[in-house]
Amino acid sequence: MAKIKTRYVCSSCGSVTSRWMGKCPQCGEWNTMQEEQIVPETSHSEIMRRHAEGPAKPESLRDIAMETMTRQETGIGELDRVLGGGIVPGALILLSGDPGIGKSTLVLQIAAAVCHGHGMVLYGSGEESTGQIKMRAQRLGIDEAGLMLMAETSIQDILAEAERMKPGLLVVDSIQTMYSREIEGPPGSMGQIREGTIRLMSFAKTSCIPVFVIGHVTKDGTIAGPRMMEHMVDVVLYFEGERNYRFRILRSIKNRFGSTNESGLFTMTEQGLCELTNPSQMLLAERVGKQAGSAVAAVMDGMRPLLGEVQALTTRSVFPVPRRTAVGMDYNRLIILLAVLEKRVGLSIGTQDVYINIVGGLRMMETAADLPIILAVISSFKDIAIDPCTVIMGEVGLTGDVRRVPHAARRIKEAAKMGFTSFILPKGNMEDIKAADYPDCRITGVMTLKEAIHAAFIGH
Repeated sequence: MAKIKTRYVCSSCGSVTSRWMGKCPQCGEWNTMQEEQIVPETSHSEIMRRHAEGPAKPESLRDIAMETMTRQETGIGELDRVLGGGIVPGALILLSGDPGIGKSTLVLQIAAAVCHGHGMVLYGSGEESTGQIKMRAQRLGIDEAGLMLMAETSIQDILAEAERMKPGLLVVDSIQTMYSREIEGPPGSMGQIREGTIRLMSFAKTSCIPVFVIGHVTKDGTIAGPRMMEHMVDVVLYFEGERNYRFRILRSIKNRFGSTNESGLFTMTEQGLCELTNPSQMLLAERVGKQAGSAVAAVMDGMRPLLGEVQALTTRSVFPVPRRTAVGMDYNRLIILLAVLEKRVGLSIGTQDVYINIVGGLRMMETAADLPIILAVISSFKDIAIDPCTVIMGEVGLTGDVRRVPHAARRIKEAAKMGFTSFILPKGNMEDIKAADYPDCRITGVMTLKEAIHAAFIGH
């Protein structure tokens, strides 16, 4: 009997060593080396079979026939948008997100939609019993006869059933709860996750049946398990949002069959996740006009323009060091913008506490939100309201200049559809805007922060 060998694999970068180390020699992370047994070598029969088939022959790029794939539209428009038009047959899709964000709910709705349009779906769950999944399905109003549930943690048993049934979609919830009988170690270990992913990938490619896999995340937000798992799958989706808000965003981190610039927007309701066809309207639904400290920003989420409300509050500080609080934006970016505001405009806010809030749970990480944030701070400090029909966009440099933003025409078009008539944007974007397309709108181009302040508070 061959001696069992072990090795140590870094859970962060995937590097392998023959002995344990406190610090990974490749990425420098501490306490990431985990022990796993070496997978036994390929059996003699498998070696003989491969030898009989012979090695693969190289082919000229010009001689290779183009493969045509018909995507499966799920009927969930926001999901199809993120995937690039639908699910590609034989694709291995990894869905991850924070606990309680709605991953299982989304996957169950996807399974029901595919079952309704494309036939039978096999849902393998290692976290819940079939009765628990049935309870959630009733709450979501799902009652598809072709949706087959299987409470199992053995990856071999799930794949054996999938090969027998030939479903239109296979769902595995989750990869961290699955185990392979051929690998030593508990479910969730690096060896088990790697082996499970390899088996699912082999099944998807050989059967042309798409596979949805749910993956857990670590405390720092990264996908749990070996990093190579993300490289092996075809699509990596991340479901994000604040649990206390109804707003959810589905992003594509990796997509071999489409763009990663698209995002899907959902809202969590008692009946499950509902698509948001007009998210800007929901974000601005409760906005009250003529309020000091409020500004409307036009930002891009992937290739989709979004309008969100920026609220700022400045109060005289009672502490030696004034407070700076940011919700929905980068804190360090706020510190930079306040420094530019004080240095280039001369606004004395060194004794003021500054609070920034992006309403509705939206996160504005794009630099196009710089100008509306600064103008909201000035509005609160001076107690002067910005025209409620004004939309603002622009990146602010350290010298106080306002730099151009991408896709300015898309932002203006989205805002104009919602009834906004005034726009403040970088002057560099004016050459991309045709004023004749917006006859009822006033579009003001600015080059510096002082010009933007004049347009927002004096020009109107």
